[in-house]
Amino acid sequence: MTRKLSRRQFVGHSAAVAGLATLALTGRAQAGRKDRMNILCWEGYNSDQVLGPFRERHPGASVRAESGTSDPDMINKLRAGETSVWDLINVNQPWARDQLYPEQLIRPLPKERFLPFFERMSPEFKHYPLAFADDGELIGMPQRYGPFSFVVNTDVISREMAEDQGWNLFLDPALKDRFGLLTYDNWNVIHMCLTAGLNPFAPVEGGDVDKFRSVARTIFDGAKLLTDDLVAMNTALINGEIDAYFTGGTYTASPARYDGATNVRGITPRSGPVDGKGGVVWVELTSPVNNPDPSDLAEDFLEYVQEPEICKRVAFAEGTYNPITQMGNPEVMARFDEEELDAIQWDTLADEMARSLDYQVVTSYDSLIEIYTQERRS
Repeated sequence: MTRKLSRRQFVGHSAAVAGLATLALTGRAQAGRKDRMNILCWEGYNSDQVLGPFRERHPGASVRAESGTSDPDMINKLRAGETSVWDLINVNQPWARDQLYPEQLIRPLPKERFLPFFERMSPEFKHYPLAFADDGELIGMPQRYGPFSFVVNTDVISREMAEDQGWNLFLDPALKDRFGLLTYDNWNVIHMCLTAGLNPFAPVEGGDVDKFRSVARTIFDGAKLLTDDLVAMNTALINGEIDAYFTGGTYTASPARYDGATNVRGITPRSGPVDGKGGVVWVELTSPVNNPDPSDLAEDFLEYVQEPEICKRVAFAEGTYNPITQMGNPEVMARFDEEELDAIQWDTLADEMARSLDYQVVTSYDSLIEIYTQERRS
C-alpha cells in the first residue's frame, strides 16, 4: 500500500469518487430512482471490488459512491439538503441514534428483512444497541469495526508491557522523542483525555481542563514525528525511528502486519478511567437516507453486503483491513486465512473489545480542540 489514508479524522483530505460532486448540482439523482443508487460512505464501500458485483446484478443501474473525510462532514451534507441525493449513509456508531434519526435524516429499516442477519453476527453485535433508535426502530446495519488506541513495535515494547502501562506509556520521559503522533485530531483529543484520566465523552470542565492541557503539551513535546499518513507512521515504526505511535489500532496497523511486519501491533490498555476501560472502539453503521424519492436498490445493497464473499471484500477493501460483525457466521470466517486473521489481530480482538468504550460524540470538543491546536502550534 502506497496511498495516504486519514480515514478517521474530523478534518482530512477529500477522497470523493469522480463525478459525484456534480450530482447534487445537476439534479440527476432525482430521476430514475428505480435504476439509481448513491452511497455516502467511508472508503471501502466505494471500491470496485465491492460495487462491481452489485452493478453486474443490476445492469443499466447507476450505482455510485462518495467517500467522506469525516462523520460530521457527511452528516452536514444531508443537513444541507442532500437527502434528495443520497440513498445510504455509512458513518460511525453514535451519529445515527443521536443525530441522524432524531433529525429525520435517515429512515428505519424493515425488521422482518434485516433482523435475521443479526443472529449470524459475532456475539457482541447480535443485540447491538446503537443499531436501534430510542423508539425501538432499526436504523442501521453494523459491519466494520475495530479497537483504536495506540500502536507499538513489539520488538522494543512488549504487548504485555504496553497493555499494562496503557496511556501512561506516553508520559514516561524514557519514551520522549521515541514515539510518533498520528494526527487524527478528533481521536487525539479522545486519547489525550484518557491519558489525563478523564472521560472524553463527558463535559471536561474546571481543573480537568488544566489536566488535558498538560497532557496535550507533554504529548506534543515528546513526539518525534507528526503526520496524518499511516503508511509513513508504520514505516517509521518498522525502520526503528520510533518505538510507538499515539492514536492507532487494528485499522492503522493492519497493512503493515499483512505485509509481514507483525511486530507492528495495535494496543488496547488493560484498564482506564471510564468504568475501568482505557480503549475505544469504532463501529460503522450503514443507514437508509430519508430520501423523498428513495432508491429501490438501497435495501438490496444492505442485504448484498451481508453475503459471505462480499463481507470478506468489505473487510479487506482499500488497503486497510478490519474485523467485521459478520465474522460470527462460519461461512464468513471460512473465507479468512491465518495470515489475514493475524493482520487484524483476531487472537486478542475479543479481549480488546471488552476493554473498550464505544466511540461517542466528544461533549467538550470545541473547547478541547482549541487547546489541542494551541499546544500543537507551540
